[in-house]
Amino acid sequence: MKKILFLMLALALGFTVNAQEGVRQHRIVMQLTSGDTLVHKNLMKQFRNMKEAAPTMQLEVVCHGPGMDMLMSDRSVVQDKVREFASKGIVFLACENTISERKLDRTKVLPEAGYVKAGIIHIVERQEDGWSYIKAGF
Repeated sequence: MKKILFLMLALALGFTVNAQEGVRQHRIVMQLTSGDTLVHKNLMKQFRNMKEAAPTMQLEVVCHGPGMDMLMSDRSVVQDKVREFASKGIVFLACENTISERKLDRTKVLPEAGYVKAGIIHIVERQEDGWSYIKAGF
């Protein structure tokens, strides 16, 4: 009975719970607006740590403004890591508004990236759906 009450409370509070293990399933949307390559490199270390601590987490990284540089094949210093983490389930999203406004060459966006029309709106929608928000950078 206590397990059922716990699950009902967790669901009412917006938590996703693995009923067999009683473990939270984290859903995180991360915003990257920095073009600083040190931020990009540090982010890759954070991803490694996050995947080790919560291997089943859902993580989306929304890149817009100067943060789009991380997803551009002619600018990114972490392309190999983006590929590696994309293969492990981390979702990288490029903002189409930024691509248009900065006149970026869409063919140079890393193939591992998906697209959203407006990065900020996607982040807000995820938060409205109960995802945790993290701003990347220092």
